[in-house]
Amino acid sequence: MAKVYAMITDGTEEVECLAVVDILRRAGVETVLVSVGRTRDVVSSHQVRIQADATVEETDFTDGDVIFLPGGMPGSENLSACEKLIGALQKADEEGRRIAAICAAPGVVLGRHGFLRGRTATCFPGFEKEFLEGEYTRQGVVTDGNITTARGLGFAIDLGIELVKLLMGEEMAEDVKGKIQYNGPLHGGSM
Repeated sequence: MAKVYAMITDGTEEVECLAVVDILRRAGVETVLVSVGRTRDVVSSHQVRIQADATVEETDFTDGDVIFLPGGMPGSENLSACEKLIGALQKADEEGRRIAAICAAPGVVLGRHGFLRGRTATCFPGFEKEFLEGEYTRQGVVTDGNITTARGLGFAIDLGIELVKLLMGEEMAEDVKGKIQYNGPLHGGSM
């Protein structure tokens, strides 16, 4: 069974995080919500209290197929400052395991730490300045190699479906889309 570590911290944009987690769990993907704080209790960017499944200190990321980074501020900054998370991302990237990020996180976390060099990615407009030799596109969802990025909250369901497709196949992605009555354009959106 595929396994995803979905990161969360104080200041995370809650819908970007939980929409992707919901889609993954509907597809049968084991999805662990991991807090980078000292406790499992998190207060999101819109003051929603969420309890994670584990803390970063309790987590060994080596068995994960994907590490997912939601956006939000200051959540993305908090993720970027977590040394254990950055180390886990580096190891995942070296091993060719998947990394996904949405909104501010592609720039603030992946770009700032050099994960986007030579890759095409998207993010919430303005955060592409952190891409460090990466190429920015305004697409809604982009997969380049083992890294998948999404522009923002409006593309959270698309990101979840893209990850299901990558992990479980097109048939499962279509099944989930049908079950949630999703009819939107995957990867579109040049708003």
